[in-house]
Amino acid sequence: MAKAIHSMIRVLDEARSVDFYSRAFGLAIADRFAFDGFTLIYLRNADADFEVELTVNHGRTEPYALGDGYGHIAFAVDDLDAEHARFVDVGLNPNPIKEFFREGALLAKFFFVTDPDGYKIEVLQKHGRYR
Repeated sequence: MAKAIHSMIRVLDEARSVDFYSRAFGLAIADRFAFDGFTLIYLRNADADFEVELTVNHGRTEPYALGDGYGHIAFAVDDLDAEHARFVDVGLNPNPIKEFFREGALLAKFFFVTDPDGYKIEVLQKHGRYR
């Protein structure tokens, strides 16, 4: 069986991105590997083994063009309303909370936030299939 272990995104400024993911999701650096042309930074928290891999290409000065292929990464939380309020309090500018219903039942309650490089991140209430 396969196990998902990380999702990689390219970032322009390591410190800015590490700060964002720390404040937003409590992710901390699990490993950091510097190479000649790039650095890999693996972020995780104690709640999951899945990691966000930040790739910093040395010498890059222009923001990455995300194109029209990137969708989003998602995090599930125990208390969405409290997390949304916390995001507002720490200046992360989350979008408003939304709810999706299917056949009259709540399917998902969520909000989106954008990281410093423009990546969209969905934050979902733990519920149903989103655990």
